Amino acid sequence: MRIEIVSNSEGDTRRLASIIGKNCFRGFVVSFSGELGAGKTFLAKGIGEVLGVKQTINSPTFNILKCYEGVEYPFYHIDAYRLEGVKQDLGLEEYIEGDGVCLIEWASFIDYLLPKEYLSINISILSEDSRLIVVESFGSKYDKVIEEIREVWK
Repeated sequence: MRIEIVSNSEGDTRRLASIIGKNCFRGFVVSFSGELGAGKTFLAKGIGEVLGVKQTINSPTFNILKCYEGVEYPFYHIDAYRLEGVKQDLGLEEYIEGDGVCLIEWASFIDYLLPKEYLSINISILSEDSRLIVVESFGSKYDKVIEEIREVWK
């Protein structure tokens, strides 16, 4: 399933983060793509807040991976931007396949590590305040997220 929505404000993007966060489960994986400054980290922060993460969530660009404690399960935030062309074992599989929620920015750089089922989000800049956000489910267990987004963005 797939849906395209336009976010015209940070409030819209927070609302999307809330829908996604409320539908997360153990082993939930989100692949993020989009140009620099499109809002990938902003959306990740919103999802983490819904999951009950109390620490400051910021981009793990230089660390590649940051781990946070949510209320029910861990929240893993991977930024694969610096991993383009890297094919060595980095140990990220244990987080991607783990018991928490894993969000991967620039996931195309490590697409060989993605599970068969995941949620894909691509964010494109339309203007300073608006974004085109394409959400696609790969696997039926992620379809509910798309269905709930459709209900909100009628």
